[in-house]
Amino acid sequence: MYPWEGVIPESDVSSFRNAFNGSERPLEAGTKPALVIIDMTMAFIDSRYPTGWSETGYPAVEANRKLLVAAREIGIPVIYTKAYPDPNHKPTPLERGRWKTGKRPPVQSDLPPGDVIPDPITPIEGEVIIDKGSKPSGFFGTPLASYLTYYGVDTVIVTGMTTSGCVRATVLDAFQNNYYVLIPHEACADRSQLSHKVNLFDMHMKYADVISVDTTVDYLQQLSGKVKELASV
Repeated sequence: MYPWEGVIPESDVSSFRNAFNGSERPLEAGTKPALVIIDMTMAFIDSRYPTGWSETGYPAVEANRKLLVAAREIGIPVIYTKAYPDPNHKPTPLERGRWKTGKRPPVQSDLPPGDVIPDPITPIEGEVIIDKGSKPSGFFGTPLASYLTYYGVDTVIVTGMTTSGCVRATVLDAFQNNYYVLIPHEACADRSQLSHKVNLFDMHMKYADVISVDTTVDYLQQLSGKVKELASV
């Protein structure tokens, strides 16, 4: 079942029935994937922060943990993004740019810094963290594309926060760089559930394959022998 079922009218789904049957089509993916986890930080996961939403953030953490187990088992590249090297950094107006979200309320003084990846999905040795600042895409002004080239990646599995914002921007840039793109939908989350579902539908119809975490794990496990063979060359 796709996450947008019951939200997107059947007439809208049927309007895309050109080369495939609505939402259904064969998976398009390569043999050298990387897992790119976008902004899975406490500031977006936890409702105590102005940009967070615990109801969907914490389930997305668990979904990413499940993906990480599979990714680490077969040894594919894992790359995270967050905002700044120092989690206490307060961006200047110049760094923040022209976001339309308005002035956010201050974070509670007793809360720890929000730009921190939580323990269940903390990077391990050899995994990369890219500090992308205040722009949405993991590619914009960062070395992400060059890292993927170094690893020989042809497929980018994009997860994280938020679906309609930084995840979508990263997906579009990955598509524009001619990567296959997979989006495990339970591993993404958003403050707006309507935006989450509509954006997943739109990306599935144009730029990526939106699939379940279980389907993603199956894909990775099927590649396991090939990945290990290539790694030994």
